[in-house]
Order: sequence, then structure tokens, then C-alpha cells
Amino acid sequence: MSFFVDYATDSLNKAGEELCGDTVEFFRSDRDAIAVMSDGLGSGVKANILATLTAKIAITMLKEGLHIEEVVDTIAHTLPVCNVRKLAYATLTIVKVDNTGTVYAAEFDNPSLFLIRNGKVENLKGNTIEINDRKIKESIFKLQEDDILILVSDGVVHAGVGTVLSLGWRWEEIAAFIEKMPLKKMSAKDIMNRILTTCDNLYLKKPGDDATVSVMKLVKPKNVVMFSGPPKNHDKDANVIKDLIESSGKKVICGGTASNIACRELNRELNIDMEYINKEIPPIGYIKGIDLVTEGVLTIKATIERLKKVKSSMDFTALEGEDGSAKLAKLLFENCTHLKMLVGTAVNPAHQNPNFPEELSIKYKLLMELEDVMKGLGKVVEVKYY
Repeated sequence: MSFFVDYATDSLNKAGEELCGDTVEFFRSDRDAIAVMSDGLGSGVKANILATLTAKIAITMLKEGLHIEEVVDTIAHTLPVCNVRKLAYATLTIVKVDNTGTVYAAEFDNPSLFLIRNGKVENLKGNTIEINDRKIKESIFKLQEDDILILVSDGVVHAGVGTVLSLGWRWEEIAAFIEKMPLKKMSAKDIMNRILTTCDNLYLKKPGDDATVSVMKLVKPKNVVMFSGPPKNHDKDANVIKDLIESSGKKVICGGTASNIACRELNRELNIDMEYINKEIPPIGYIKGIDLVTEGVLTIKATIERLKKVKSSMDFTALEGEDGSAKLAKLLFENCTHLKMLVGTAVNPAHQNPNFPEELSIKYKLLMELEDVMKGLGKVVEVKYY
């Protein structure tokens, strides 16, 4: 069975520093997903340069299929030497997960990976190899559905040291904290936010070190297909509806014209929900066989704003609500790993009316912005034009 890696990462900068000394690079292909975390020596600009170079070199070489020995050797001969410490040093953690759930992990001087299965942190076994005087822990293992991998930098395990906690937030304590979460129903971003927020609180909102958390959760693919905008050629109306109906997953229609096309081609009725009224967002509709029917431009615009809030914030209140934008944002964030957008390219004359708000003339741009936001949330997006 083919799986999808739900992924999220974020960092806390050391108090007083504009740049983070931790860097994470992530790459997704049709075959696998690769995460690379690096923590540069010290903090600030120098640490950021060391970590960024390390992560960039590693992810670039791994994408090309090169082995860990070549990656470590290249990094060792590339990093600039610090004039003060006379060292060129950065930690490195690599996690590569293919679509079958097979994992290759390599760890150098970062806190150990957390592997969570059935709500419990598992003991991750591996072998130690030596490359360029660096001891690398290698692990190869198989993930199951809903298994979780968590990468943290040392700033996480040092949280609260000398203040709230005498010895910091030790690895075993973080493991116990993770096991108390309702992991089954949490997304990668939920888990990452929970850990990083607690880390920030232990630092009393003034981190003594850069702290980074990256989460990879193996899930079944969740497909959503979304139709918006009438095709440029009316002869393609039947084609786009056929594509919509035959595509797997949840089905969404955004826009009055698109809804009318679907009703005509499917010989079904459109019913409008007048029980919930929102002054800013038009009501949703119902078409048999379609999971969500909304208005177009205003709803899509509000959906984008909600998803942006989720991406940039530590809470998910932006997904709450009963209007079309809340329902669409919740569906796209919580129940979608792969989004297929069927975009009609006909110009809607109503959107060119000078008496309409400016926003109504930019539906196409909004759909492209939605594509970017979804990709930024780690979703796989395919756009098909009609």
C-alpha cells in the first residue's frame, strides 16, 4: 500500500537572535519524502550559515540518490571554519521515508529520533558507522500507518534548564509528554505545535537556545477534487464534470456557475442552505454526490485567509465555524493530503463589472494563491485547466 508523509516543522529562535541556528530542509517526490535537520555551532548568523549549508548540501545530494558517506565527506570539506573556535561543525539528522513506509535514518550529534507507534515511544535500534571521524547512527526500519517520527534539536531537550527544570526537558520526559497526547487524531502540525509551545513555555518565552521540532506522520492518502470556474469552451462542460465524478476522494464545487454546470450535466438539483446566514460569506449549497458546494470568490478568499492563519499560528481556531469558508478550510487542512483542482478558464462577465468589489475580478489569482498555500502546508497539489 502507498502511504503519505504528513509533515510539519517550526523553530524558536534563541532570545535576541534574528536568525535561527537550526535549519530543516524537506523534499517530497513521487517515491519518497526526505527531511534533513542541522544545528550549527553556536547561534546567530554563523550558526545559521553552518546549518543552512549542511542541510542544503545533504538534501541536494540525497535527492540525487547519493549515499551518506558522500554526503558527510562533502559537508566536511565544504563548511567554513570558525575563526574563534577553529571548527567547522554542524549536527545532522537525515530521515528518508518511501511510499511503502520504509525508513532510512542517519543521526549525528542531534538528540535521538522519537519513533511513536500505537501511542508509545519505541526503542529505535541502529548501527554506528564512522565517516571522516564522525560517528553516525544508521537505522533502517518499516513504519506502519499512523506511526510518527519526531526530530528535535538540542534546544528542545535543554528547555527550562537552570530555571523551570534543573536538567532541562530531558529526552525521556519529552517521550512521556508525547505519549500523553491524543496522537491518533492529531496532524503533524498539531503535534509539532504542542511540543514547541511547551518548549517555549519552559523557556519562559525567552529561549536560551535555538529549538526546532519536525514531525513526520505516516497516513493514508486523502484525496480532494475541487471544481471552480466554467470551462472556456462550453463543449468541455461534460468533460470537467466527468473528471470530477470519476476522481477519487471528497468532491467540492466552488462557484455558482460551476454548480449550475454540475447540476445540468448530472441532472441533479441545487439546494441552498438558508439556516445558517453569514453577512460576509454566501451560504453553502447541496448537490447529491458532492461533499461540499460553496460560492466562489468570496468563499475561496476567506478560505485562504483561514489556512494562512493555521500555517502561521499555534492554534486552529481559524478552522472553526459553520460558513462555507470554515468548512472548506477544515476539509482542506484536516482531510486532504492530495488536492486536485479543476480550474475553468472562462472569464465570468460578472467579475468584470466595475460596480463589483475588486476581489471579484481575481478568481484565477485566488485559485493560484490557494495552490501555493496548500503546498506550503505540505499538501500535494495538481491543477488541471479547462
